[in-house]
Amino acid sequence: MNIQIEPGKYVLGVSGGVDSMALLDLLSKKPDVELVVAHFNHGIRSDASKDEKLVKRAAKRYGLQFEVGHGELGVAASEEKARNARYAFLNALRKRHKARAIITAHHQDDLIETALINILRGTGRRGLTSIMDNPGIVRPLINTPKTKIVRYAKYHKLGWHEDSTNKDSKYLRNYIRLQIIPRLKASQKQELVKNIEKVAKNRLELNNIIATLSHTITSNDHVDRSKFATMPTVIANELIIFWLKANGNNQFDEKTIERLNLALKTARPNTKVDVGKNLSLVVGATEAHFSNR
Repeated sequence: MNIQIEPGKYVLGVSGGVDSMALLDLLSKKPDVELVVAHFNHGIRSDASKDEKLVKRAAKRYGLQFEVGHGELGVAASEEKARNARYAFLNALRKRHKARAIITAHHQDDLIETALINILRGTGRRGLTSIMDNPGIVRPLINTPKTKIVRYAKYHKLGWHEDSTNKDSKYLRNYIRLQIIPRLKASQKQELVKNIEKVAKNRLELNNIIATLSHTITSNDHVDRSKFATMPTVIANELIIFWLKANGNNQFDEKTIERLNLALKTARPNTKVDVGKNLSLVVGATEAHFSNR
């Protein structure tokens, strides 16, 4: 199994599952790639210490630097909370080690799973390509099917540990992974991936158009309400998403977008609309702006 990656230093996230253990083995054979093996113990599962010990032993066997973080999140922690804590740890390591990027073992099945989940959640075009959005994360296996990764791991007699929660179909991701993905033919998966990549390309072009449009109706980060009101709803919503992200807010839903759209068009002067924990939209008579609280 061949993977392509630019030479340099990277932080490699290794969970102890088959995907990341296979990727660790593959990358360890590339002499021009320097790795910091990173494992995050979320503190959610009682058997999580086994994963930590497994990854630590593997890093030592390959002669690689090992870093571990502990979250103590508890069994009730959501998937989103766990992901945010994990990436906060990985990003801190990337800065401390002056690494080029973070590497994760996301593969073709993960890409399809995430796209299907976000379609069901109604996140639109953003949800289809969300797994590919962060340029600071490298995913060498993103076009590789899970079955191929498992074959590689078995052939090379790699050890790994399966997350005990991966078999629980009450979680939407697990249901899709266990009940839907196995029923897709290889050709169907390839067609889905091709369409996702097409959406990603179109989204990039649209983002550039939205950024240019934003400059025409804002001045010193203040939105001209009269100009905004003339925008079609779809474009207006895209502008709001662009402004939210520019203000460091990536956690929002469709209802939040609709609420801000309505406020920008109809709210009375001196209205303040809270967005998340640290951001507000402050509406004036003719202009509006986002303010960090």
